[in-house]
Amino acid sequence: MQLSFASNRLSYTPMTKKHIPLVFALHSHPEVAQYNTIGVPKNESVTARILAEKINPENSKNLGWALYDISQQFIGKMGLILSPERFQKAEISYSISPAHWNQGYATEAVKKGLEFAFMTLRLHRIEAGVAVANLPSIRVLEKVGMKREGQHKEILPLPSGWSDNYSYAILREDYLRGTNQA
Repeated sequence: MQLSFASNRLSYTPMTKKHIPLVFALHSHPEVAQYNTIGVPKNESVTARILAEKINPENSKNLGWALYDISQQFIGKMGLILSPERFQKAEISYSISPAHWNQGYATEAVKKGLEFAFMTLRLHRIEAGVAVANLPSIRVLEKVGMKREGQHKEILPLPSGWSDNYSYAILREDYLRGTNQA
């Protein structure tokens, strides 16, 4: 299975140990950490432990990509955590550097992540969780066709305290219907 791929403006490189300092710097931005349940890791060693599953090439259940723009500048990361095979689903996550916000990169990354999940991995369902106050991420999930399915009370341990979380999802058939209409 090909794990490196590209979209119009982004390249998706499987996460390796060389990405640890880049992800540490990304998560060190207070704006990124604001809605990130892992918060700001204390150092690169903690970041390495957090990323351990994503950078293990033998681990096919927790996939992670470093995102690079066309100038080959690291701008963020994206991941898929696969459920047990019989459920045919995954949870998608992403973080983009604040310097690259409001430029459509998150939407482009998630669209390509959905394409990979549905067309390459042949999954049935993709889910995402988002803090109820994270309006930019809510807009991204809705732009790519994901639908809000529910709200979980005080489930996210954020730096600011416990937060409610919206659950979003999209089925393969809805994704295919949407791509055929575009």
